[in-house]
Amino acid sequence: MKRISSLPGMQKLALDWRRKGVRVGLVPTMGYLHEGHLSLVRKARALVGAGGKVVVSIYVNPTQFAPTEDLSKYPRDLKRDLRLCRDAGADVVFTPVDGDMYAGRSTGGYSTYVVEETLSRGMEGASRPTHFRGVTTVVAKLFLLVLPEVAVFGAKDWQQASVVRRMVQDLNFPLRVVVATTVREPDGLAMSSRNVYLTPEQRAGATVLSRSLREVRRRVRDARTGVPAGDLERQVAEGVAQVSEARLDYVAFFDPETLMPAVTVTRGTQMALAVWFGRTRLIDNGRL
Repeated sequence: MKRISSLPGMQKLALDWRRKGVRVGLVPTMGYLHEGHLSLVRKARALVGAGGKVVVSIYVNPTQFAPTEDLSKYPRDLKRDLRLCRDAGADVVFTPVDGDMYAGRSTGGYSTYVVEETLSRGMEGASRPTHFRGVTTVVAKLFLLVLPEVAVFGAKDWQQASVVRRMVQDLNFPLRVVVATTVREPDGLAMSSRNVYLTPEQRAGATVLSRSLREVRRRVRDARTGVPAGDLERQVAEGVAQVSEARLDYVAFFDPETLMPAVTVTRGTQMALAVWFGRTRLIDNGRL
């Protein structure tokens, strides 16, 4: 396994692979890897085959963090991440640095961003207004540097994956975006690098996200004609309010393709929610 930090070095290798007809899969991450990330690496390997190449990018992207968010405190352990990537079968770990990815940004010398204007408006986009501009910009740069045939994202960030797919469609990137199943802890909590922030009490309460999904899924399944979204929103809010230190940011019900809000929730509707535990914010989603 190689580690590459140079942008020209990564792009040169990617161009060499393309000339040779080598299939390339990319797994973009911000590091502090867990089993959810590693499942994406294995998925990418299965998609490109034994003769293909799997690139894992590890980069804590500053442009997707607001000034009040946890950029400086975001968990990092590159030595451990490299070992996990090697064990999972990655061929290259791409570890660019801010000074190269956004050269001159601090002095106004970087001014080009990629913006998706529809799918990114609600949910995470409403709670974190600058977030998706940073996501689409860094992912577009990674696509141009790694030149993958396929890129694998996790379903836990459903809106993010939808925004990236729309960007790929609208800007004609020659690649396929694959969304892999969310990996969960035994008690149902979706795996996340931010779970490490939780106190033991918060960690116990964090299962309210997956529990809310299960309870809503059960209610929708048992309903004959659908359930008003407002009724389900109140149900989730009441459930979260019963958990110590938990504070609901949002819960949303929407079409999984267009992300348009659902007035009546039926089978096939997507649900997403975000909950604060102290200063830690967790998200989850699922198909009902």
